[in-house]
Amino acid sequence: MAQGVRDSAPDAQIVCMPMADGGEGTVDAVLAATGGERRVSTVQGPLGAEVQAARGWLNESRTAVIEMAAASGIHLVLAAERDATRASTFGTGQLVQQALSAGAQRIIMGFGGSATNDGGTGMLRALGARFLDSAGDEIEEGGLALKALRQIDLNRLDERLHKVRIEVACDVNNPLTGLHGASHVFGPQKGATPDQVLALDEALNTYADIVAALLQKDVRDFPGAGAAGGIGFAAKAFLHAEFRPGVQLIADLSGLSQAVQRADLVITGEGRLDEQTLYGKTPAGVAVIASAAGVPVVAIAGTLGVGYQRLRDIGIVAAFSITSGPMTGRIEKTEKIVR
Repeated sequence: MAQGVRDSAPDAQIVCMPMADGGEGTVDAVLAATGGERRVSTVQGPLGAEVQAARGWLNESRTAVIEMAAASGIHLVLAAERDATRASTFGTGQLVQQALSAGAQRIIMGFGGSATNDGGTGMLRALGARFLDSAGDEIEEGGLALKALRQIDLNRLDERLHKVRIEVACDVNNPLTGLHGASHVFGPQKGATPDQVLALDEALNTYADIVAALLQKDVRDFPGAGAAGGIGFAAKAFLHAEFRPGVQLIADLSGLSQAVQRADLVITGEGRLDEQTLYGKTPAGVAVIASAAGVPVVAIAGTLGVGYQRLRDIGIVAAFSITSGPMTGRIEKTEKIVR
C-alpha cells in the first residue's frame, strides 16, 4: 500500500505503522513500532512437542510482549491432529516465567489463535500451581482432565507474579462456560466433537466451581474469560490481569494516536472487511483512533463482505477490494494488485 501511494503521490510523506489486535503478529507489530528485542526460546507446544516461540522485550520499560499463539497456537498442530481435550497452555506459562526471570515489570499478553481449551491450567502449572484429584494426585494436562479436579494447590505459584503488571490484549467477550463459552463457540474449530464440546464445558464448570470456592470470587462470566480456550479466566482469576481491547493496547505501544495527529489520511486494511470488522478488528480500532483526531480513513481488503458499508459509522470513508470476486489459482502479481 505504501508503494502504491509513493507511485501516485511521490511527494507524500508516509509513515508505516504495523498494527495487530492481540492475536498472531502482535509481537512483530510491537517490535517494529518500538525497536524492541525479539527473544526466541524452546517451550512446550500445545500437544507436548517442543516448539520455538518468540516474545518481545522492551528494555527501557522492562516490558515483555507475549503471544500465546507462539507457544499454544492452533497453527502448531496439523488439522488432523487437533485435540481440544488434551491441548495445553503450559508453553504459554513458560513464556511468562521467562519474562519474570528477565526482570519484567510489565507483561503484555495477546490472546488468540489457540489450540487449547484447558482454562489456562497449563499456563498456571508452568507457574507453579498444582491441580489435584480426589486422591491428591496431579491430574493430566488438558481441558477434559478437569472433570477429575477436586483441589488446586497454589503454594508454589511464582511469587514474582505479585510484583508485575499484566495486561491482556483481548477482543473476545465470551464467558468461560455455557452456550457462548469457550467450548461451545471455539471448541469445534480446535477439533472437538459435539460430545467433546459438552464434556469440555462441564469440565470447565467443575474447574470454575473449585476456583470460586478457593478464591471467594467467581469470574467465569467475566467478558473475555472464555478467550483462547479459557486462558482469559486464569489470567483474570489468578494473575489479576487487566483486560484491554487489543488494537487499543497495541496502538498505545506504537504511538498511533500521536502519529495520526500529523496525518491527512490514514490507510488500513484486512483480508476481509464486513460487518464483523466492527467488533474489535484492527481496521476498526485504527478508524476509531483516526476519527477522534478528525482524520479520514480508507480501508483496503482482499474482499468486501456483507455489511461493510457500516464501517462508515466509525470513520472509514471508503473501502476497496483488490479483487473483483473469488479468485482461484496462483496470483502472480499480488504486489501490483495491492498498489
